[in-house]
Amino acid sequence: MNTKTVSNIIPVKKPKINVITLGCSKNIYDSEVLMGQLRGNNLSVVHEANDINKDDIIVINTCGFIDNAKQESIDTILQYSQLKDEGKVGKVIVTGCLSERYKPELEAELTNVDAFFGTNDLQNILHSLGANYKHELIGERLLTTPSHFAYFKIAEGCNRPCSFCAIPLMRGKHVSTEMNALVHEAKILAANGTKELILIAQDLTYYGLDIYGKRNLDELLRRLADINGIEWIRLQYAYPSGFPMEILDAMNERDNICKYLDMPLQHITDNMLKSMRRGITKQKTIDIVNQIRDKVPGIAMRTTLICGYPGETERDFEEMLRWVEDTRFDRLGCFTYSHEEKTHAHNLVDDVPEEVKQARVDAIMELQQGISFEINQEKVGRTYKVLVDRKEGDFFIGRTEFDSPEVDNEVLIDAATGYAANGTFVQVKVDRAEDFDLYGQIVK
Repeated sequence: MNTKTVSNIIPVKKPKINVITLGCSKNIYDSEVLMGQLRGNNLSVVHEANDINKDDIIVINTCGFIDNAKQESIDTILQYSQLKDEGKVGKVIVTGCLSERYKPELEAELTNVDAFFGTNDLQNILHSLGANYKHELIGERLLTTPSHFAYFKIAEGCNRPCSFCAIPLMRGKHVSTEMNALVHEAKILAANGTKELILIAQDLTYYGLDIYGKRNLDELLRRLADINGIEWIRLQYAYPSGFPMEILDAMNERDNICKYLDMPLQHITDNMLKSMRRGITKQKTIDIVNQIRDKVPGIAMRTTLICGYPGETERDFEEMLRWVEDTRFDRLGCFTYSHEEKTHAHNLVDDVPEEVKQARVDAIMELQQGISFEINQEKVGRTYKVLVDRKEGDFFIGRTEFDSPEVDNEVLIDAATGYAANGTFVQVKVDRAEDFDLYGQIVK
């Protein structure tokens, strides 16, 4: 007679696929699509789990955009390769932008990685993991963000010729996603509790040109805004040259299209813009910002800038600094120039010392900190609709329609004065403001 009891049986952990995502929101979206397909194949899949089993498969979705991002990707590959050598994980698979851009070099140097895939290799990745690509799962994803907001990629690749950018090398030419497919995906997200769609692409404003023969973002926005349950739609990564102003008409018409626009402008002097191949001048840049603000009063504008591009003089930098001071962007990020192989700018001499690049970034961000503080002070005493993202310590943390997750301001609500569930909207009266944060209380 077998006297073994259930309590004596040690459960065997099933191997799982652990997806690690590095880089931008486009990579987050790609990882979510991959994970949705894996789950649809009845495979065990997790995102960035800490508990690792010796049979687990690690899939690293890399970034290859600039030096810091590339180094983070390489360090992560090395970390998990070491764990594989030690017998602590089963396989290591690398995908994404770094792998697309440097696959031969990576294969030669990192010989214990099981496979390398590029940015458009979803079906091949699935096959390597014993899964089949399921067309019926198009539009379904396994969200890695809180369920109340989702990054929503409407196009892949980029046709812009910017001299400093390696994105076309890694992502290819611009390819819009068909509008009905996007509406279908958005309806699935809304049915599962997503309230905010953050529209992403390398260039949102190019949407539709390749498949409809015209810029069609305004029509897409209206169709998405009609979906029941979608309360906020946010626009990220709009290109200034050829900006379709009809987008702003849709923004004014629909309350659930946030008065928010992320438009990376990169620089302001004519000689820098020309060398960067941005297709725009200083005056046209100033005009487009003014036109957007005139057409949508109260819009929050975010931009990003580059310091230390080849040939940038002290005069160029001072002109950009004065422009930032005059323009008073609501949100601003600034980065040092990264000299990227096979880009047009790589033919130029990277002649601005790293310490000068960083000093210029620091000066712009210090200026922006003061601008942000002054803008935030004007919000004290006002009441805003806030989407609650999470609770930290004694505060519920949320955002207004003027703030995107991770990169923008947050609203801190004293938990002692009221309750707010994650993923809900509340009205918050601001009673205090700092450089990048607002503090307030829930009002009925």
